[in-house]
Amino acid sequence: MNPTDIPAYMAHVGTAARAAASTMAAAPTAAKNDALRGLAARLRANADALQRANALDLHAARAAGLAAPLLDRLQLTPPIIETVAQGCEQIAAMPDPVGEITELKRRPSGISVGRMRVPLGVFGMIYEARPNVTIEAASLAIKSGNACILRGGSEALQSNLALWREVQAALVAAGLPADAVQLVQTTDRAAVGRLITMPEYVDVIIPRGGKSLIERISAEARVPVIKHLDGNCHIYVDETVDLEQALRVTDNAKTQKVSPCNAAESLLVHRAVAPAFLPRLGAVFAAKGVQMRCDAPAKALLAGVPGADVVDAVQADWAEEYLAPIISIKLVDSLDEAIAHINRYGSKHTDAILTTSHPHAMRFLREVDSASVMVNASTRFADGFEYGLGAEIGISTDKFHARGPVGLDGLTSLKWVVLGQGEIRG
Repeated sequence: MNPTDIPAYMAHVGTAARAAASTMAAAPTAAKNDALRGLAARLRANADALQRANALDLHAARAAGLAAPLLDRLQLTPPIIETVAQGCEQIAAMPDPVGEITELKRRPSGISVGRMRVPLGVFGMIYEARPNVTIEAASLAIKSGNACILRGGSEALQSNLALWREVQAALVAAGLPADAVQLVQTTDRAAVGRLITMPEYVDVIIPRGGKSLIERISAEARVPVIKHLDGNCHIYVDETVDLEQALRVTDNAKTQKVSPCNAAESLLVHRAVAPAFLPRLGAVFAAKGVQMRCDAPAKALLAGVPGADVVDAVQADWAEEYLAPIISIKLVDSLDEAIAHINRYGSKHTDAILTTSHPHAMRFLREVDSASVMVNASTRFADGFEYGLGAEIGISTDKFHARGPVGLDGLTSLKWVVLGQGEIRG
């Protein structure tokens, strides 16, 4: 099928996906696991070829002036290849959710009523830069019994094509349909417009990328969307805290990697502990080139730190997702103020409290309205692999169907099942 004829091409892709979804929904667990383990082996065996394809994308992206955070996400390094291979194996080792019946209860009429977990059907995945998403999406689709249509960013086309070929080879080797995972082989933006408006072929759309992409998909899609718009993640340092632990966790949350959506972008510090904490943290951030955008009290405490890049925060900083070595810092007088600030300016993605107070920790968990809420841990753990999901299809800040990192269960739905022995309704 000629990918330049976008309507015909996308209809062809959709038809093939819908047919493959029927086969995948009935696929034996053993076959799905064989495909995943085979894919992991192929990724490791062909790592050099995958990196050569990735090098073509990186060269073109640098020549085109792609921003540094996107260049970072575009890289397909040996550790990234190994991580996605491990993700495939982890998913293979997990229980198959498809067909599981839960909450089975016998009713007075004699019937038994429960819920069965079933695949969504076909999901479309639209993403930018990160070629590892190709494998994460494909592996989750395989285990959850779905078919998927993948549309990566133009900057990662060669990397995605190389990875997709490995996926299709692993599917065929396991006796599963190659069309269970399809990659849109055109960079024409019109293909995205068709993909998100094909409810006859696609059951749900999952965008992963910048805010402008996700806003466009949400506005124009004619099928349900699983999404999050921003990753303005907070660290709150409480008045009762282990300072050494707080320094280590805050540093990791901000600097372990600055480009992911789960990196900390905002720091709230209780006024009582700020004089002991902030200058020490400021020295760490100064050494790592992190700019600190501060309210007046925080700026005063950091002013004397050698080499510190400290500037005045503006109102927009409290809600900003930087994806860069920048963090906003504000002092607060209480846990109440911290929670109110997070619920007002946060993006409902991931927020953490660092505290030795159990009551404060429990209040934070209950009252912060975010998809992931943490106690004494780095926000960088808000990730499907780290949560034991094997991989994640994305992060959802919505409250219906799926919330937080979306793994196998998030790619399935529940239907009611009734078991009887000839009962009739009187």
